[in-house]
Amino acid sequence: MKCYEGGAWLEGGKLLEDNEQNRQVLSATYGDVKKEEAKRHTIAYHVLTSHNQSGREDKLRIRFDALTSHDITFVGIIQTARASGLTHFPMPYVLTNCHNSLCAVGGTINEDDHMFGLSAAKKYGGIYVPPHLAVIHQYAREMLSGGGKMVLGSDSHTRYGALGTMAIGEGGPELVKQLLGQTYDIDMPGVVGVYLTGKPHPGVGPQDVALAIIGKVFANGYVKNKVMEFVGPGVANLSVDFRIGVDVMTTETTCLSSIWQTDEKVEEFYAIHGRAGDYKRLEPESPAYYDGMIEVDLSEIEPMIAMPFHPSNTYTIRELKENLSDILHDVEERAKVSFGEKVNFSLQDKIRGGKLYVDQGVIAGCAGGGYENLSAAASILKGRSIGADTFTLNVYPASQPVFMALVKNGQVEDLMQAGAIVKTAFCGPCFGAGDTPANNALSIRHSTRNFPNREGSKVQNGQIASVALMDARSIAATAANKGFLTAATEIDTEYNVPKYFFDKTIYDNRVYDSKGVAHPEEELVMGPNIKDWPKMPALPENLILKVVSEIHDPVTTTDELIPSGETSSYRSNPLGLAEFALSRKDPAYVGRAKEIQKAQKAVEEDKCPVTVVPELKDVMAVVHAKFEGVRRANLGFGSTIFAVKPGDGSAREQAASCQKVLGGWANIANEYATKRYRSNLINWGMLPFTTEEAHTALSFENGDYILIPGIRDAVAGKKNDIKAFVLTKDCKEMTLHLGDLTDEEREIILKGCLINYNRVG
Repeated sequence: MKCYEGGAWLEGGKLLEDNEQNRQVLSATYGDVKKEEAKRHTIAYHVLTSHNQSGREDKLRIRFDALTSHDITFVGIIQTARASGLTHFPMPYVLTNCHNSLCAVGGTINEDDHMFGLSAAKKYGGIYVPPHLAVIHQYAREMLSGGGKMVLGSDSHTRYGALGTMAIGEGGPELVKQLLGQTYDIDMPGVVGVYLTGKPHPGVGPQDVALAIIGKVFANGYVKNKVMEFVGPGVANLSVDFRIGVDVMTTETTCLSSIWQTDEKVEEFYAIHGRAGDYKRLEPESPAYYDGMIEVDLSEIEPMIAMPFHPSNTYTIRELKENLSDILHDVEERAKVSFGEKVNFSLQDKIRGGKLYVDQGVIAGCAGGGYENLSAAASILKGRSIGADTFTLNVYPASQPVFMALVKNGQVEDLMQAGAIVKTAFCGPCFGAGDTPANNALSIRHSTRNFPNREGSKVQNGQIASVALMDARSIAATAANKGFLTAATEIDTEYNVPKYFFDKTIYDNRVYDSKGVAHPEEELVMGPNIKDWPKMPALPENLILKVVSEIHDPVTTTDELIPSGETSSYRSNPLGLAEFALSRKDPAYVGRAKEIQKAQKAVEEDKCPVTVVPELKDVMAVVHAKFEGVRRANLGFGSTIFAVKPGDGSAREQAASCQKVLGGWANIANEYATKRYRSNLINWGMLPFTTEEAHTALSFENGDYILIPGIRDAVAGKKNDIKAFVLTKDCKEMTLHLGDLTDEEREIILKGCLINYNRVG
């Protein structure tokens, strides 16, 4: 695999490195070839510009064709939109129920959210997919995608590029904007080509290809916030299911989105699903210029494994076996960065007779639960047994139509006879709401992420388990070997993948589809846990921030900012959910944030903040002495956190909104891991500051107070460099940066949040 240092050209399907010799070759055919003009020949450019309403190529204002959400995001989105004047869904909006499907935690509140979703689909004209029927992205592939279309989803793995659909996962407020007739505003993103050649060996699956790419590009940010465009002769050697499996994992590279060239196999996919008219042939024009290029020879890809605690911590299974003790030790050392002394994490005890023993296998969700993945796993396990010891194997088909096809062709029988437990469509194993392993257990999963504690353990309770990501084929091979790590290429298997027949009868019988017709007379069904967003103040003229948490990990995931699995039932309750903010990373955060929030509430009630937060007495004395014109009447108080690189992972808006409802006014970071997280901060009225100071030598530390005088004028005046003063460090001056903000984003921050920006009445 090769990442080109500069750009690259594609001419007639042939890859050309960007150098003088190749530019002369192109000029001989096409005349004076300009890179800027050739960038317009990519698939991504055509899809983006066809949805752009700005009239400019550099600043895009995108309207999407459809939206999709699941049951731990759609309640908050609809509640936000309602507060802003929502009357109907202006485009197809699919509400799936694949995260809180079990209705096993918190009494009635999960099913209450489902009933809210059904009532909202009726009232506003949406599509409601009941629990266990399909995971969000499988339903979108089967029923929502279309060639040349764009889909926005409130889940980070909203990726349908293999079907010719550019899909983007964002926080809920971006969907709110679409529901209110507004746009998704971004600079024209760079486009990085992924040039595929060769053909995978039997036993190598899509997760292997995806992990190889992630391992290559994540750390250096090669595709960060760019569109990955899959092209080249190797595409034709992959089935559509295989392409989908690679595509869904592009999220873990931190790219913005993905798109693939399409062909007769994609055309057949749409025909099988009864939607032949949704197919569109997509391919780059010649010559096309790409800002970067990843060249992948599929025949060189081996079975891969992403060790805890990140999808980019990749090795070939062969390499892991050859260096087992050393690699396990490296994982243990990495764990100390996240866990410190909270738990005793060890993998060395998984070595048995020189081999790695794993305790659990899971094949599930939008990445693993596809038809071909499960057919391949069934082929490997046919006539074999997973054994009656510690090792278990759980399998989740991604939709009921996939499940029915596997039942009809007999492969569910093969899986079950081997000892696998086959369950209904559910995302739980991916985010810690299902199949939580035993303490100190190691799970191998064909799912999307393996962040710390994402499998469901609770480090704050002294629990620790871990996940390694693998392809369904090698998971099945490991299962056939009774839990000892085995690559699928090590087992002689005759793969049997019968032709797939899509039967949507169960969708016809169970999915509520309004056909876009709203029924405003319908009442929303509101369970007792469904709460409105609290009132949020506008940005004050001057701002005092208390630093209430410092995180010095190289990357901070959204799972660490607001835990995934155990909190999912509370995402319809903003204040209830906020109690869990940073609970894994910094359990004292909530108390600290609430304490300084008292000062802001006092100001809003025209009371003296010093009376409720006595430590402010000395702070205010400094302000009054050294900053003329900064007084209680024009001063706001709140909290901020520092993290080196926050926001990797999920699109969940709650990573930001929980801080906001606790009085957060800002984040300070060296950089933001994803556009999604930075956008979430902005949409909740928080200042997305960056600092160039090394995190080992910051001007401030936890507990310090920072004054930002004139912050409101600075935001309104489109200033980027913001002077701030560390009041508890003798007014030490520092510079914070806001970065690029659209006029709309500045107005959202000034008004305090997107709800205030859009509020009616």
